[in-house]
Amino acid sequence: MDPIELAIFKSSFHSVADEMGASLRRTAFSPNIKERRDYSSAVFDENGNVIAMGDDMPVHLGSMPLSVRAALNALTLEQSDIAILNDPYQGGTHLPDITLVMPVFVEGSEAPVFYVANRAHHADVGGTFPGSMGLCREISQEGIRIPPVKLVSRGSVNRDVLAMILTNVRTPREREGDLTAQIGACRIGVQRLTEMVEKYGVERMRSSVAALLDHSERFMRAELERLPEGEFSGEDFLDTDGITDAPVKIHVTIRTDPAGKRAVVDFTGSAPQVKGSLNAVFAITYSATFYVFRCLLPEEAAPTAGLMRPVEVIIPEGTVVNAQPPAAVAGGNVETSQRIVDVLLQAFSKILPDRIPAASSGTMSNVTIGGIDPRTSEPYAYYETIAGGSGACASRDGVSGVHTHMTNSLNTPIEALEYAYPFRVRRYAFRTGSGGAGKHRGGDGLIREIELLGPAQVTLLTERRRFSPYGLYGGQPASKGRNVLVENGIERELPDKCNLDVNAGAILRIETPGGGGWG
Repeated sequence: MDPIELAIFKSSFHSVADEMGASLRRTAFSPNIKERRDYSSAVFDENGNVIAMGDDMPVHLGSMPLSVRAALNALTLEQSDIAILNDPYQGGTHLPDITLVMPVFVEGSEAPVFYVANRAHHADVGGTFPGSMGLCREISQEGIRIPPVKLVSRGSVNRDVLAMILTNVRTPREREGDLTAQIGACRIGVQRLTEMVEKYGVERMRSSVAALLDHSERFMRAELERLPEGEFSGEDFLDTDGITDAPVKIHVTIRTDPAGKRAVVDFTGSAPQVKGSLNAVFAITYSATFYVFRCLLPEEAAPTAGLMRPVEVIIPEGTVVNAQPPAAVAGGNVETSQRIVDVLLQAFSKILPDRIPAASSGTMSNVTIGGIDPRTSEPYAYYETIAGGSGACASRDGVSGVHTHMTNSLNTPIEALEYAYPFRVRRYAFRTGSGGAGKHRGGDGLIREIELLGPAQVTLLTERRRFSPYGLYGGQPASKGRNVLVENGIERELPDKCNLDVNAGAILRIETPGGGGWG
């Protein structure tokens, strides 16, 4: 295909995914989606191969194709149908991340010619703890588990399915609003792709899709051809699984084959799946691998399914990086995914020392708070990930107070936070000096203090409170994070992962890790 035409189609497909995300953000009810942008959108070809992604959440985007495949395997999607699912064992990540999949039919086609999908983190999907991110031992405790079913049939919402979901959550009005926003975003994507087909024709678009997939593959093979041949390993540990105090090992070996323009990524040697919720499913580990390999390529390489054609990923079943039912998985999506990236980059630092940064904060520092809002007497559920520092690299210092790697969200602005929830933000600042020293210094983490204006249940899922983010090539590690609760003027250090009941007036302080130094 003519390179200019290929670039036009690449940008056109990307704009569809981008507009879907903008629509979802504008119409969502919850601050988590509207303010933090904890959502992702993507476009798929008729075979379920991803061909375009929004500039959204890497942990969503790399795994979403597996959810689309699960929906296509389970259902026959007809005109104006929309499938819904969140099952981590069918391509999902964790239960709060709900995925919608919609087919695109055009005049004269008996089968879909494209699919669109979006995924959004819902602040509560039921389960034992408000926010659905608690320290559970099996997935049934984490919330409602939705297999691939039709939320919309022939354009009409399936009220029975919707009622089943809303009955099992603490904040049904907010959930319905966010699901409705997701439906609208899917319909926007279908409309834009239909307009493209009317403009270019189905066969020309099919040719462009094939060319895009091949183009991405060529970029990846060219990069792999430049790597030295060999076997390179990385290893790091999660602090705990939240149930026991034992550290949890994640190990990876990358075998490069420049002559064959291929690579094998092997997670053999990682710990068995754990009792707590830090288990990652196959989709998470594959998504993290997709992200790291995508980072090796120049910006003009489209993030399509073609990127991973030359990369074989081996993820042993029954390990913490490919857990099997009924393992709990809420923290695997947000915390284990970050450590998987850390070990992959550690291995690549031995191959590409001038291109790979030191470890970033390595945690999403998840805070979930729920209870009854004393202002309205209604249930609420607040969820947020708190940024840290990014790792320094060979050419510059790290960035302070930024979401890195598998998360790409924003913060909840103080004004929006205090408007939506019974909180008062007492402090929000850079954690000066928390980045690792070196020729180039790691970015600093953040300090966030929230006063609770009513009694509440608090859940923390955090990492890098025991093992510091590593530096590279003589750079120093970053400061570890801290979790503190202040009640009646008395400070109490909290574990890295915990569920606790707190009284009105308590102050929760989260100090996030910085990034490692370089050189």
